[in-house]
Amino acid sequence: MAISEIREVAARFERIGAHSHIRGLGLDENLKARDVADGLVGQKKAREAAGVIVRLIKSGKMAGRGILIAGPPGTGKTAIAVAISKELGKDIPFVHVSASEFYSSEMKKTEALIQTVRKAIGVRIRETRVVLEGEVVGLDYNMVPNPYNPTQKIPESATLTLSTTDEKKTFSVSGRLALQFLYQGIEVGDVIVIDKETGRIAKLGKSRKAEKKYDIGEVDYVDVPSGRVEKEKEFTYVVTLHDLDEANARRGSIFSIFSPPSREIDNEVRDAVDEQVKRWVEEGRAELVPGVLFIDETHLMDIELFTFMNRAMESEMAPIIILASNRGFAKIRGTDIVAPHGIPLDLLDRLLIITTEPYSKDEIRKILEIRAAESGIMLSSDALEKLTQLGVENSLRYAVQLLAPAYEYAKLRNAGKVEVEDVERAAQLFVDVSQSSAYLKKWEEKMLAM
Repeated sequence: MAISEIREVAARFERIGAHSHIRGLGLDENLKARDVADGLVGQKKAREAAGVIVRLIKSGKMAGRGILIAGPPGTGKTAIAVAISKELGKDIPFVHVSASEFYSSEMKKTEALIQTVRKAIGVRIRETRVVLEGEVVGLDYNMVPNPYNPTQKIPESATLTLSTTDEKKTFSVSGRLALQFLYQGIEVGDVIVIDKETGRIAKLGKSRKAEKKYDIGEVDYVDVPSGRVEKEKEFTYVVTLHDLDEANARRGSIFSIFSPPSREIDNEVRDAVDEQVKRWVEEGRAELVPGVLFIDETHLMDIELFTFMNRAMESEMAPIIILASNRGFAKIRGTDIVAPHGIPLDLLDRLLIITTEPYSKDEIRKILEIRAAESGIMLSSDALEKLTQLGVENSLRYAVQLLAPAYEYAKLRNAGKVEVEDVERAAQLFVDVSQSSAYLKKWEEKMLAM
């Protein structure tokens, strides 16, 4: 049996983000915040409030309401929003935008907001596919010289033997699929699944029959599958409503070729997608997965967007909307009205408000330790203390920003650990906000003014 068609799967890579270390809210079974847990430090009151909100969301009691996280800059507002999404589930859509992103020259601001809202609403679709599943008990490559580099050899084809507890079958596979085996390190003893239509391979782990203990490193062991090698298997995957909108909008009509290009999507397309999704849900083929839409710098939204936000919260297809603000009393954009956080009072009445507070010195030290470990940076105790002091005197963000430059100076010394001298050298070159303000005042006359 030959598997000839293989679709290319784009490779992905991830960079270390500011909140990539967060795994949850770090609460115990009584919703009490631990000092340090799941990547979060401090902000116990805010985390406990977020834990209650997660309970409300899971029990379906947040309909028509949103969340506002308010506090000074650098106090973990985004971190708490990320943690809420992590608590809700690993495949929950999480969309993080700044309110300024709604003002685009390519589309109306309300259209930009609608698209963002629909990116935060997932649809978990169930699909049955024909797969080959079993333990690899034989894998022989037919190697030939690489036509682009004769000194190397590549597989022209391969013979694959898969075994379950009930059956053993041998397949002849194409060179492209054989290459995937090599790239993924598939070998005898691995338990794999191959999508017969696309040729996509998933390595589930090592066969438990060959289980052994290692002093270093961990191996995932799984049971050998039962039944037939070739079988129908149900898969689930999550797409967003916006993904479905775009897919349907691309079909268009013959008259669309005479229209100017636009990134906006017609309401008729969205209505059709909503009806289709409702049919899938009623047929048991799909379920809605409301995600988290986190809008930072909320005060930048204007009265028109705030009015639309009220309507969006009432929709039966609405994500969990979390707003963040570091402003006190401010004018509502587009009006002369001053309101808390620059948000209209009628919208504030719909929000559960969580407040954050500045970090203590010990909390700053612990956050710096976590961020350094996440970035693979080793700090001496004195260097950590110096960065902590800078975080207290200037800001936590400034101290975190100095980690990477200080590490570069450590590497110049061929040292594997950042010392105080590296931190001080970086601090001399990169100034914080207060030093930058002092610089502006010193050279104010020579600066260009608006």
